[in-house]
Amino acid sequence: MPSAIPSGATAGLPPARGIDPRGHRFGAGVSALLLVIAFAANLPWLVALALLSIGVSAAFGLRYSIYGAIWRRIVQITGLGKVEPEHEYPPRFAQVLGSTALVLSLVAFLLGATGAAWLFALAVAGLQTLLAVTGYCLGCRLYFLRWWVPELVTRIWTRGASPATALPRTTINFR
Repeated sequence: MPSAIPSGATAGLPPARGIDPRGHRFGAGVSALLLVIAFAANLPWLVALALLSIGVSAAFGLRYSIYGAIWRRIVQITGLGKVEPEHEYPPRFAQVLGSTALVLSLVAFLLGATGAAWLFALAVAGLQTLLAVTGYCLGCRLYFLRWWVPELVTRIWTRGASPATALPRTTINFR
């Protein structure tokens, strides 16, 4: 299974939980489906529901993801084997980006700009579909581009821990 995270990229990250990448993909698929249904049925409140799920796990960790809880139950019931865990921060950062787009979508709905609102929501749905189908996570990859936003978000998650939480300054192989 392809990894959503570049090979060797997590070596310099601060310690964090490992996550099941299959659960990350499952949650992306559920979010994408929910957002497509929201668009097709013209139900903006479903965008808020998707935001709730993505936003909670972005803010508090993927262990609190609604879809992650469902995935863990599926693994337990079906007896799926274990897989190599991935570092939590890149997928969590991707969820921060998705949450931001969904907040912009809801603001656009409130302002009456439904076209822009659906554009934001469908952009998230498209990227979530890409992750669910291929395992490629654009937001995860953006985490490693060494700009100030990922470092700021990581400092928030680590509660302002030492400068050692800065992103690694090594070469990353994007295969």
